[in-house]
Amino acid sequence: MKKVATEKLMPGMTLGRTILNDKMIVILSAGTMLTQEHIIRLKYLNIALAYIKDDFELNSNYQIADIVFNKENAFVKKYNDIVSEANELFASVAKGKNTTFESSSDNIKNSLVPTIKESGIIDYLYTLSDISDDICHHSVRVSIMSGVIGKWLRFSEGKINDLVLAGFLHDIGKTLLPERIISSRPKTLKPADYDIYIQHTINGQKILADKPNISDGVRAAALQHHEAMDGSGEPFNVSGDNIDEYARIVMVANLYDNITTEHEGEVKYTPFDAIKIISGNMFSTLDPRICVPFISNIQNSFLGSTVGLNDGRRGRVVYYPTGYSSLPIIRVDDNTVIDLNEENTDNIKIIEYNPK
Repeated sequence: MKKVATEKLMPGMTLGRTILNDKMIVILSAGTMLTQEHIIRLKYLNIALAYIKDDFELNSNYQIADIVFNKENAFVKKYNDIVSEANELFASVAKGKNTTFESSSDNIKNSLVPTIKESGIIDYLYTLSDISDDICHHSVRVSIMSGVIGKWLRFSEGKINDLVLAGFLHDIGKTLLPERIISSRPKTLKPADYDIYIQHTINGQKILADKPNISDGVRAAALQHHEAMDGSGEPFNVSGDNIDEYARIVMVANLYDNITTEHEGEVKYTPFDAIKIISGNMFSTLDPRICVPFISNIQNSFLGSTVGLNDGRRGRVVYYPTGYSSLPIIRVDDNTVIDLNEENTDNIKIIEYNPK
């Protein structure tokens, strides 16, 4: 990867790092192939330089070797295979075909379930956060995270298999929505269009209603993953234990993925932001019986990780103070220790997790 002054950028170059402005808004995501319009926009915004993938990184021989020797890329290969299957399945449902789910269920069991046991799975998922936020990518990521939560809750293997399927199919109802709704961010929709959007929960339950070998929990996750423990959710404002356990778990996994996935023109969040948001909602809209083990386990998985700060320094996560909403304590390159929870560190923020 190399730094290139904006004046020397050329169409066809590939971004190696996401470009942010001073307010943490994503201007362009890593992996974007630059066009002339992109370059003009960067100049207009007074972006001085960009990190560009070099010829070595883009070389096909390097990429093949990297997949062979890099466990993370081996995971990405497996992930892309299951996304391809999701594309076929969701396209079939969208066309109104009499779709069966047996083969998908088997492939999920054989392909996705083993990934949740990998020690670096949280890191691997975050590397995918700038790939795509379409239904298929999102569904696969939520599926994996749901399974990880099930593991942290000490579910049986059979229940984890079922929970992973629930995450995979939670948004199946979106296949029946108009493209203009699917391609828009929910918070940007006008009230009438949002009413159409939230119908995907009811659509999902209907699609799965008559399918054999689909459990009540999987159907409930499709219907209830936008409900809230305090009754403020949708589509039916059910609350508390009237929300199925699978739906409550998928709710957390869905929120985590939505927070940590990059969206151009919006604030870039890291997993640490996601923890803070989830902990802030775990006694209102979310279930603390799920959030508490989720937060404590995911915080442990971040210990020792490298982070990039908004002042250009890099550091390592060394400790978490008491409290589920707390930010980590970072040891930066010059051995200075920074507690991001202290008032005098308000202007210091984590902007990258495990930066390349």
